[in-house]
Amino acid sequence: MVRKYVGSILFLCLLIGITIYVLVENNDMRAVAGAMARAEHIWILAGIVTALFFVAAEGSIICYLLRAIGQKMPLLKCISWSFIGFFFSGITPSATGGQPAQLYYMKKAGLPLADSTPVLMVVAVLYKFVLAVLGLFIAVFWHKQLGAYFQGYYWLFYLGIVLNAILVAILVWVMVTPVCAEKTALFLEGLLVKIRLLRPKEERKEHLREAVARYGAVVRFFQENPRKIVMATIMTLVQRCSLFFLTWLIYRAMGLEGVGLFWIMVLQATVYIAVDMLPFPGSAGISELVYTAVFASVFPGSDLAASMCISRGISFYMVLLVSLGVWCVCHFRSQRT
Repeated sequence: MVRKYVGSILFLCLLIGITIYVLVENNDMRAVAGAMARAEHIWILAGIVTALFFVAAEGSIICYLLRAIGQKMPLLKCISWSFIGFFFSGITPSATGGQPAQLYYMKKAGLPLADSTPVLMVVAVLYKFVLAVLGLFIAVFWHKQLGAYFQGYYWLFYLGIVLNAILVAILVWVMVTPVCAEKTALFLEGLLVKIRLLRPKEERKEHLREAVARYGAVVRFFQENPRKIVMATIMTLVQRCSLFFLTWLIYRAMGLEGVGLFWIMVLQATVYIAVDMLPFPGSAGISELVYTAVFASVFPGSDLAASMCISRGISFYMVLLVSLGVWCVCHFRSQRT
């Protein structure tokens, strides 16, 4: 399956190579290595747990929504789908490979597309909705303060807000419009056929059209049960904030004080929003660039590059490797069934 993403993986490797080159060229790597070595292990361990929680929390949201519509799936299986989504999102531009891969393994587990598709769309809508709302809130209340931190990259933050808001509107429109639901289902089926995860079958298309009725019933269930959506939104907010919290843990690991937890989380949120919708696999390269610009006055000297290496190393590269391992286990297990 990964062979279908060779181009994206090579592009990701190229971006990582360029990032490493720029890092080495612009920093005293001995000083950076020394700063990383001085980091307190207990805070780093807390950061690792937080990064893994970030991905696992999405699995708990998927599990909650599936159970809300009557699909009693094990929590660990839902968490495994979340890690699979993280892996394929991380190796594809704009995270386009995540949900198709999740749909494939959810179908292998016996979930009909009519149930899994709207659930994953709700997860995607809430993810983008929370980011857009956070971005607007930050822009309204801390516009002037943030301008000094971004050093010329402020436009990326506003671009991220706009793109997330537009995507939320599109996803909601697709969800509540039956014609769009059918076209989306057929598009996903065609995509899975194109990357050879499914064999082309005409009768499958007919089954998909029949499943649109079930899809519509699931969407109506969520519309008629707003409490479920509110709860899922709160869970999504906690999940997003956990990633912003990780940066403060790295700040403490470096033995630094003076900048509060709240402000560090605000700054990390702006970095995340600025790069989230850009067409780079895993936001590699651009994340590091914006991070070093925004946090230049927070982490002094070599601590800046060291914190960036630790933060990105934990929140993306380590989790990507863990997700690869989870995918391998799930893939080989599914091949036996």
